[in-house]
Amino acid sequence: MWPRVDGMRALELGTPGEMRQWLTGLVLDGRKTATTGLLAEYVEETEGLEFAGERLALVGDEGDHVATIEITAVEVVPYRDVTWEHAAAEGEGDRSLDDWRAGHSRFWAGIGTPVEEDTPVVCMRFQAVDRT
Repeated sequence: MWPRVDGMRALELGTPGEMRQWLTGLVLDGRKTATTGLLAEYVEETEGLEFAGERLALVGDEGDHVATIEITAVEVVPYRDVTWEHAAAEGEGDRSLDDWRAGHSRFWAGIGTPVEEDTPVVCMRFQAVDRT
């Protein structure tokens, strides 16, 4: 189960440390309005998908609630079907869909969960609604 913070499910971006600080900063700056996760993680954690209108606590390295985000859209697609529109909304500076795929494939392989073209991923769009 995902952690809960202030009565909301928590969203922890990337891995703790420099990566999480960078990704969280992108959200706080308004440049990151999307993220992508592995459906298998939801199954493993027996966690339901987020839904439009749900609010999540964006947390920092120490589990501190740094902002509240509101989900605007959620879609499950095979990894190969992630669109450039979604990838660009992640705000991470990728210049193309191929760059986005390479970075995300490296990340997931690095944490022991390599992806294939047909791996189901959760594409989530959101907006920051409150900074704490």
